[in-house]
Amino acid sequence: MCLAIPGKIKSVDKKINIALVDFDGIERQVNISLVDVKKGNYVIVHAGFAIQKLTSKDTKDISDLLKEK
Repeated sequence: MCLAIPGKIKSVDKKINIALVDFDGIERQVNISLVDVKKGNYVIVHAGFAIQKLTSKDTKDISDLLKEK
C-alpha cells in the first residue's frame, strides 16, 4: 500500500525543481518536476515527489483523516 502526504509549498526553486514543503510543521525538500506549483499551493507528496496539486479543503480533509485514531 502506498501513502501520499499533503503539504503546503513554502518556497520554490524552479532551476532545480525543488520546493520546501510544510507537512503540518515539518518542512522537507520535495521534487516538483511532475507538477507546476508556486508558493502557497498545496500538493500531495509520495516518495519525495509532489504528484498532484490539491485545494486547501482537500488538504484539510486528508490531514483530518490521517489524524483519526
